[in-house]
Amino acid sequence: MSTYGSKRTVVGAHYGLRDWLIQRITGGLMALFTVILLAQVIFTSGPIGYEQWAGIFASQWMKVLTFCVIVALLYHVWVGVRDIWMDYVKPVSIKIALNIFTMVWLVGCAGWAIQVLWRL
Repeated sequence: MSTYGSKRTVVGAHYGLRDWLIQRITGGLMALFTVILLAQVIFTSGPIGYEQWAGIFASQWMKVLTFCVIVALLYHVWVGVRDIWMDYVKPVSIKIALNIFTMVWLVGCAGWAIQVLWRL
């Protein structure tokens, strides 16, 4: 029994395809949300003030959709910024510190989004 060639051992985080796909899916979700929001703004009669904006986001389905898009945006940002830290920051200690700072910042943004949407 002979084997032709050698089996290649792949090392690393294996994030490539998954992260590429996540970036496309979250980007598509954000684009779809933008179209929905623009349609609501365009078909609103009269000048758009606070009452109209509050009316757009008053329904529960819009709050949930908005929060889902915010979570998608935060995950999109996490993948992109993490890749930047992995590619361009060489000292491991600084890379870890930047990753922790990024995670804390994004979790804080998610908490702020919850407060804004549901006025907790």
